[in-house]
Order: sequence, then C-alpha cells, then structure tokens
Amino acid sequence: MKKISVIALVGVGLLVASCNKGKSADTAATAQEQTVAESKGEVLAVDAATSVVNWKAYHKGGMAPRWGTLSVKSGDISVDGGQVSAGNFVIDMNSIKVDPASVTEKDKKPADLEAHLKNPDFFDAAKNPTSEFKITSVADLKEAPKDAVAGANKTVSGNLTLSGKTMNVTFPAKVDVVDNSASIQAKFTVNRADWGIKFGTSEADPAEWMISKDIEIAIDVKAKK
Repeated sequence: MKKISVIALVGVGLLVASCNKGKSADTAATAQEQTVAESKGEVLAVDAATSVVNWKAYHKGGMAPRWGTLSVKSGDISVDGGQVSAGNFVIDMNSIKVDPASVTEKDKKPADLEAHLKNPDFFDAAKNPTSEFKITSVADLKEAPKDAVAGANKTVSGNLTLSGKTMNVTFPAKVDVVDNSASIQAKFTVNRADWGIKFGTSEADPAEWMISKDIEIAIDVKAKK
C-alpha cells in the first residue's frame, strides 16, 4: 500500500467534489467518445483573457472544501444562423490555482497543493499539459434541472479529455449569441474514475476511499470576432 503523507491526503481533496453536502451541480451524463460537430458558419476565437474554468472539491462527507481556477489557453466557437454549431477549447493544466480563501489550515499552503496536483499522483501536467473539450452537439433545453447554471437554455454534449483519456459528457448550459460574440456557461459534476484518475493503489487504499470520486466543474467561455 502506498505511503500517504498528510499533505498528500489534503492534496487529493482538491480533485473531487463531495457527492454529499456541498455539491451544487448535477452529474453530467457520460458516454464513450463521439464524433465532433462540424464547424459551420462564422468561427469566433475564444477570448482567453475573459474565459475561465472553475473547480470545487471536497473530501468525502464535505470536509476540507477547496476551490480554484484553470486558465483557458485557446479555442473557438462556430456560430451558424445565430446558433452555436460547434466549438472547442483547450485548458492549461499548468495554470491550476488554489484559492487561498479555501485553505484554512495553518500548516497548508496553496502553492504546495497546486504543485501536488500537477505531479504524477494526479494530473501529471508534465505529461499531459492540456485538457480539451470539443462540442459534439448543441440542442434546445426544455426544462433546466434545479442545479443547472442560471439561465440554462441548451443541452451541450462534448468530448472531454482529461489526463489523456477522452469521454463524452452532456450537461445543461447557458449559450448566448449576441452581435459578434458567443458565450457558454455551465456547471456540472463528473466522476474522476471515468477518466482513470485515482490516487490510491486500490479501492481499499485510504487515499482512495477517503476521497469522493466527483469533480465539480464550472465553465465560462467567451468568444468574439
């Protein structure tokens, strides 16, 4: 069994959102990788300066909550007939930040936790420096779930690549097209095990069973002409 340090256990907590108290986003439906939507119409470049991915995480039972951000490196959104038809964006895994406000323990430092998330125990940012999302479909949303992002009006499906593995995820989103710009906002929860992300050597390893398998993600991507 892997030797577990205190800082390692705390670092694992950054990866996962509690499936108990504190969870504030519905679980996205997952499936195998699907065909990416064909780009049609006008292609708008993602504005990396104003786009961001937020994450929030807990140990099991809602303990030791952490949250922070990841930067969007590049991407584009296609608009056809006033509707988003396709799109993709790339996330810089080396940009992961831990909000200092979420680290309340005196012996813990955000920078140490950030470094641990980048190492091979977790995302191995040296080997997988980016994650990526590619839209496979966008459809009208008839009724938004209770925990969907405010103003959700579409159902978005896309291939999400984490740690080198790709799975398709489907979630409610607020998709807006105004003048020469487009934006996609959403919040959803995924199960890290679907991407093979784990810290413990087995399900019996304390490093694994002390941590929820859920990751809560919120995206805010803006593109403009």
